[in-house]
Amino acid sequence: MKKKLFRFTKTFLPLLLGVFLIWYSLSSATPQEREELWNNIKLAELEWVMLSVFFGILSHLSRAYRWKYLLEPLGFRPQFANSFMAVMGGYLANLGVPRSGEVLRAATVSTYEDIPFDKAFGTIVSERIADVIMLLLITLFGFLIQTERLILYFSENEINPFISLGLLLLLLGFGIAFLNLIRRSNHPFMVKIRDFAIGLLEGMRSILKMKHKKGFLIHTFFIWIMYLLMFYVIKYALPETESLTIAGFMAAFIVGSFAISTTNGGIGVYPIAMGAVLLLFGINQQAGEAFGWIMWGSQTLMVIILGGLSLLFLPLYNQKK
Repeated sequence: MKKKLFRFTKTFLPLLLGVFLIWYSLSSATPQEREELWNNIKLAELEWVMLSVFFGILSHLSRAYRWKYLLEPLGFRPQFANSFMAVMGGYLANLGVPRSGEVLRAATVSTYEDIPFDKAFGTIVSERIADVIMLLLITLFGFLIQTERLILYFSENEINPFISLGLLLLLLGFGIAFLNLIRRSNHPFMVKIRDFAIGLLEGMRSILKMKHKKGFLIHTFFIWIMYLLMFYVIKYALPETESLTIAGFMAAFIVGSFAISTTNGGIGVYPIAMGAVLLLFGINQQAGEAFGWIMWGSQTLMVIILGGLSLLFLPLYNQKK
């Protein structure tokens, strides 16, 4: 009973929170403000939205290719098609259950490429560490060029941009401590846990064993450049946001990146966050929220389409194996 309650809470609470925020945001606006929001979305220039989606797809392709640099030191060379479909299937799963995508991604390559789940999952953890470092570097740059406004926004919304790194370090420390605790046990259950933990740690350490560290770094920078570009070009989709400065763009990007982790893929939170932070840069709330809806909606629709197709074609693509 407790397990079922925990699963329900973990799966549906963030989703319900997102739905509530959408309802609250729309219901608290006046009819005129809601009409203005809808008109901004309808009048968005589609070519800029499509360009943003294109940059997003490039980032996902690069992520799938970058994964091979972490798997090669472990002796595995998955097909690129399987890697890409696993990545997109994982993103789709994250829209339903936060952080479930990493598990599905590892399980997918484990099924179709005969890669041990623990080692595959360990490489994904290493990826996430690299991505968190990139996000923190971008956050640091954003603070340097717009310290006062970002601090004001984070303090008003009780956001700690360094909590992600702290949690990762805490989990890493806990994992190492737990591994040391069980390594001397001969109990069958503890032996299974120890073997899984060792495989996970081996997957994480693959980032240190890579022969092509330069390639990994190039793809990491490319992924985040694509993230920045897919966000940046959306500003040209609306007349009200065309004049957004670099400082405003960086602040909105940083706030949006942290908002996405609050609910399932940022549902409900992302548009509200965009409206609030862009208001600090002279863009009215309706235009800011329209910017957020266009950005979030286009990327989410792309994930739903490519993720759904990936899960559909994975067994078909691998049926001859």
